[in-house]
Amino acid sequence: MDLIREISASFGSLFWSWGSRFAILHLCVCVFIVYAIWHFRGRPTGFLRFIFPREIYFHRSNLVDIQVFLVNFVLGAFGFFGAVLFAPVVVDILLTKLISLQGAAFQPLDVTWGRSALATLIIVMTADFCKYWTHYLHHESRVLWPFHSLHHSAEVLTPLTVSRIHPVYILIRNLMMSLGVGVAQALMLFLLIGKIDLLTIGGANAGYFLFNLFGANLRHSHVWLSFGPVLEHIFISPAQHQIHHSCAVKHHNKNYGEVFALWDWIFGTLYIPKTEEKLEFGIADAQGVKIEQPHATLKDAFVRPFLDSFEEVSGMPRIQRSTDKDQKPSASQKQ
Repeated sequence: MDLIREISASFGSLFWSWGSRFAILHLCVCVFIVYAIWHFRGRPTGFLRFIFPREIYFHRSNLVDIQVFLVNFVLGAFGFFGAVLFAPVVVDILLTKLISLQGAAFQPLDVTWGRSALATLIIVMTADFCKYWTHYLHHESRVLWPFHSLHHSAEVLTPLTVSRIHPVYILIRNLMMSLGVGVAQALMLFLLIGKIDLLTIGGANAGYFLFNLFGANLRHSHVWLSFGPVLEHIFISPAQHQIHHSCAVKHHNKNYGEVFALWDWIFGTLYIPKTEEKLEFGIADAQGVKIEQPHATLKDAFVRPFLDSFEEVSGMPRIQRSTDKDQKPSASQKQ
């Protein structure tokens, strides 16, 4: 009974927690944004047809999205992904080391609004930086790509596609987040503020609340929303992330960022569209030719990445498959 209550509470938090993309408020604002886009485009179809195209939401790819989402949700409810969230441990170890090197009693600085605001920005940007590099490495590594290819094999995009992620990818992302954010917090405690107060935590949460509120659910959708060339050098728009999923060669290895486009801009992976582009989604080869769906079933979605990754590690040859490096544009070739 306790387990059932825990799962029920976790499911309820999907719709009521400000940190969830699927919170009722976020979904309502998303519908409002889509309505405004639909109206601006001259109401090309009925609104329900515009926001919920049958060919997308009943596509077999979306059905796999739903199944993967449910499995990951249950794993999360059991605490599986929290096993590698250890930022507080990193903070304690590093802060203790810094104090010992100082050779004097620790004198924490007073918490001020300005310092809290700076600490908030550092936390948010550090977390996003970790997500950028997790994403980048999964594209560039032959061993890691099979686990991320599940996400890119989506042939249609819906808000649930954000959860079309292999558990291995989530664990590696959480591991990098724990290390990166833990180090950043320890340095802030030592150099900037005496404690991570509610103001700092609330500010970081508010940042992601705004991200979820204003269009995050459109990142995985058929609705094009661009922020324009100026803002898209700073923030990743829904259109830019849709481009990241594109099969077109010119879009390969572009727009890895989640919130900030700054990392893509700095490291040369930024793509800013000049106008709305027609996109085709899925895994493609180096010439942009789509590859047959490698994750047609839930079993394929969870098991095949292990087999493909093991082949890369072992170097054992195997019958040609759709995720072969010479076919799929991962590493330096793809998305």
